[in-house]
Amino acid sequence: MKFDLSKYIRNIPDFPKKGILFRDITTLLKDKTAFNRAIGLLAKDYLEKKVDFVVAVEARGFILGGALAYKLNCGFIPVRKKGKLPYKSYQATYNLEYGIDTLEIHRDSILKGAKVLICDDLLATGGTIKAVVDLVKRLKAKILGIVFLIELTDLRGRDKLRGYPVKALIRY
Repeated sequence: MKFDLSKYIRNIPDFPKKGILFRDITTLLKDKTAFNRAIGLLAKDYLEKKVDFVVAVEARGFILGGALAYKLNCGFIPVRKKGKLPYKSYQATYNLEYGIDTLEIHRDSILKGAKVLICDDLLATGGTIKAVVDLVKRLKAKILGIVFLIELTDLRGRDKLRGYPVKALIRY
């Protein structure tokens, strides 16, 4: 029997602005069975690959990434918005729909050659996660894959991640 995670996602029209259909994951997170199943499915392909670190983006990515790191018995590395990390960091700037943003990772967070799994809640245009890839590459880590709870396929974010295994549990 197939477990349909998409039925745990709440759709909110016109949020955060008119014309956007927001995919709310809080309804999945509050359901212990759905949340556990999602983390298990995200981890499934990496259980035997000896992942050293899960790298995830604030804020919802932290929820999934922390649980995924626990499941994979590895470390967790946060990627944060500019100015939020307390130590020396590398930065990657990327384009948003109306402007630019910057993400940071601590310079000493990942050792050269470490095996990394990147995680976020949603793949849309791919700009955010491409910036994370750039940061991880700068630290000379090996990216084993990139996993998402949701992918918005019409926005073609996967195109920016060519060359990496990409997995999304729910695709719209």
